[in-house]
Order: sequence, then structure tokens, then C-alpha cells
Amino acid sequence: MVKIMKLFCIPYAGGSETIFYSWRKYLGHSIELVPIQLKGRGRRFSESLYKSVEEAVDDIFVNIKDKIVDDDFCIYGHSMGSLLAYELYYKLSDGDFKLPKHIFFSGHKAPSKMLHNRTILELSDNDFINYITKFGGMSEEILDYQELLQIFLPVIKNDIRILDNYNYEEKLARINCDVSIFYGKKDDISMEDILAWKNHVCKSIELYSFEGNHFFINDNIEYITNIISTILERY
Repeated sequence: MVKIMKLFCIPYAGGSETIFYSWRKYLGHSIELVPIQLKGRGRRFSESLYKSVEEAVDDIFVNIKDKIVDDDFCIYGHSMGSLLAYELYYKLSDGDFKLPKHIFFSGHKAPSKMLHNRTILELSDNDFINYITKFGGMSEEILDYQELLQIFLPVIKNDIRILDNYNYEEKLARINCDVSIFYGKKDDISMEDILAWKNHVCKSIELYSFEGNHFFINDNIEYITNIISTILERY
């Protein structure tokens, strides 16, 4: 019988579980894709947006804790999803729950290197849209439909707000599972901030670069999923 590995995927700010749907046709047969749907979007549209990173992590924890009892699992998070994955690891560890076999931190600097950037939230809607679009974080579908745009803006602004209010606290123990760091070659995250992830991990850590900017995840799906599948075959 094939051993199944669950892959929990946490989206970027403003993102929905749907960004991971296309991964299914590329991932290995032994990997069960489990995209995380956050509040205020998709099938959870009617639910109130998070007030903090901690609240988001608590919500993710409640939604996965029963799914990790019998199966091994790993976590992939992109951008905001990386920070949520980082804090989720410690939520599991502190509660003496089963820990992931592997974590993929994608498109995010080490938590210890985070800075507040409240100026983004002070932009007008038009300037904010232009700023997000510059990094590839706004699809043509959303830009072309005013109704979708009005739904999307409060969600992504709230996600950025809770990230900006996040205060990093050094953990007593480093992450005790293997880790992969994914980053875009044209992202504005410095190599120093990427390498700082090594200070948070006590086991194996590998770095992978991809063509593209902060949202390289949308343009390298097959490459990313092939790397994930290869890595997870080790377990």
C-alpha cells in the first residue's frame, strides 16, 4: 500500500485555496494536496477576516489537527503563508502534536528580518492596486471586474494589516524538521534576509531559486511541484 503524505498549502495575502488547485496534476501520486482556505474568501467568504496572525494560525490549526493524526504531512506556505506556516509549526510543537516532515517556506524573508511597512496601507485604492499589480499580485480577472475588485481589496488589505502588526518573538527551540526555502530571482527580498532562515532551523535546509518576482509561484507551477515531489519521496 502506498504511503500518503499530506501537503497543506497556505496562500499569500489576498490569496485563496484555488491558487493551488492546478498542482494536483503535477504532484506525485503519494502526495495528497490539502489547500488551506482562509476566512473571508471562497467558500468562507461570509466569515469575518482575521484580526491578527495569531488568530489566523489558530484557525488553520483547528482545521488541520484532525487530519494529521494518522498521516505524515508537510506544509507549504507562500509569502504570508510562509509566516503562517512558521507560527503553525510552533502551535503544533507547543501542543505536543505530530510535527511536519518538511516545511517549504516560499517567497518570504526570515521572520526575524521582518519590518513594518504601514505606508502601503496609507495608499489610495488606485495607488494600492498599482503597487500590488507591479509585483504580479493582481490577476487580470480581478482588474477587469469592478465587483471582484471590491471584494478582493478588503481581504488583501486586511492580510497586509495583520502582517504589519505581527511582532516577532524569538523561539526557545529551532524548527526540528527539514526545510526548503523557495525564492524568486527578481524578488526584492535580499539574500541576507533569505539566508537568515538558517538561524531558525536545526535540521537540513536547502535553497531553491526560481525565475520571476515575488509571485514566481504562479509562473513555475510544474517546476515547483516537481521539486516538492522529489523532496517528499525521501520520506
